[in-house]
Amino acid sequence: MYLGMDIGTSGVKAVLVDEAGAILATASRELALSHPAPLWSEQDPDAWFEAAIGAVDDLASACPREVAQVRGIGLSGQMHGASLLGDDGRPLRPAILWNDGRSQAECAALERYCPSLHAITGNLAMPGFTAPKLLWVARHEPEIFQRVAKVLLPKAYVRYRLTGEMVEDMSDAAGTLWLDVGQRRWSALLLRATGLDLHHMPRLVEGSEVSAHLAPVFVRRWGLGNDVVVAGGAGDCAASAIGLGAITPGDAFLSLGTSGVMFRVTDQFAPAPALAVHAFCHALPGLWHQMGVMLSAAASLAWLASVMATPATELLMPLGDTVDGPSPVKFLPYLNGERTPHNDAAAAGAFIGLRAATGRDQIVQAVLEGVAFAARDNLAALGHASSDIAEVDLVGGGSRSALWAQICADVLGIPVHRVEEGEVGAALGAARLGRLAATGENAGEVCTRPRRLATFTPRASAAAAYDEAYHSWRKLYPALKENL
Repeated sequence: MYLGMDIGTSGVKAVLVDEAGAILATASRELALSHPAPLWSEQDPDAWFEAAIGAVDDLASACPREVAQVRGIGLSGQMHGASLLGDDGRPLRPAILWNDGRSQAECAALERYCPSLHAITGNLAMPGFTAPKLLWVARHEPEIFQRVAKVLLPKAYVRYRLTGEMVEDMSDAAGTLWLDVGQRRWSALLLRATGLDLHHMPRLVEGSEVSAHLAPVFVRRWGLGNDVVVAGGAGDCAASAIGLGAITPGDAFLSLGTSGVMFRVTDQFAPAPALAVHAFCHALPGLWHQMGVMLSAAASLAWLASVMATPATELLMPLGDTVDGPSPVKFLPYLNGERTPHNDAAAAGAFIGLRAATGRDQIVQAVLEGVAFAARDNLAALGHASSDIAEVDLVGGGSRSALWAQICADVLGIPVHRVEEGEVGAALGAARLGRLAATGENAGEVCTRPRRLATFTPRASAAAAYDEAYHSWRKLYPALKENL
């Protein structure tokens, strides 16, 4: 048996996977976000840990005999979050998250100070990344910065609490702007640019390697054997790729989670920073990947559901599984700024085309379409960075909606496949990495592709209408930028 934990933004998911690779049980715990100032997004690191052990407690209670057989644990997590620890290993302040936009000025300063940053990291300096956050803390909270002994990403903090070891994998480390992504090692130059050194960083391992062993207190708590290994694990997108079996160059998927990602596997470090495309290490040795990132994908629908005080499922129900064509209303899904292709933390969301006759269904449809248009921006950016993507698997909470899948197919102009276990892909990928660390098996035998449940192909008439709507939608961001 193998256990995967995904430390997400809105919650923690845990999955129990058997020797055949099947998911036997899942559990989840919700997390709260804090926005103490405009553009700020924070969480309590201890909340991640408490939610993680709570989710495993639930699995152990429901499946005690199966959990007792767990041999390997893998961790996946939201990327980029800065958990600042003092000498005592305790957090010095709330963690600054991936969707926090306060450090725009620090990004510009970092790029001026280190002209080789793009070549080393393969990425632009963006407020979501970890390094600019530390520059912000040094400038605005110097008393805290002086006390920083270690900087850990979210899943690395949970690992530390579970094992006592401070370790990070290559895929997550690649999202800090401190990793030499091509060489897969910390860059002393980039650390120095933010007032840090190698002593502030955790030890690095590959995602499929053993990173540590579960502490005895949790071995006893969950009734496990004495030698349970914890794998290096992966950032959430790389973990989703492992869960999808996306381990061959050219494999691609679209994730509609809290954030959105267009992901493609590469066999070499392939940076394209001019297009705001991310180039990161994959969770397996010798592989990398490219990503286009939307900061508010399913989060856009969740926001609308909150504003309308109506569950998202009820908002979607009247629309059915297909629509004839684009909504007359257009939506910019930049509720938390945007990365690809704009790299604009200050970008804001907007509805355009509202009239007295506009109904709720048209607004809901506009939100789905706005996210799909943003995904097409990402598809175009990846196409310019490398070869075209011919089809994608669809994962994340948004993959539950057949309507959204069909809209994505019509907007992107390529087949979109909804897959089995697509909502727990990152946790499943984490469990697979835990298995690889425990057994040393070949990744190709473990990281198999899930069964495709449905394929959504572009409809000719709708695709033509959406192509026209997309080009109209693309004019909105530059036209509104100065006024939003």
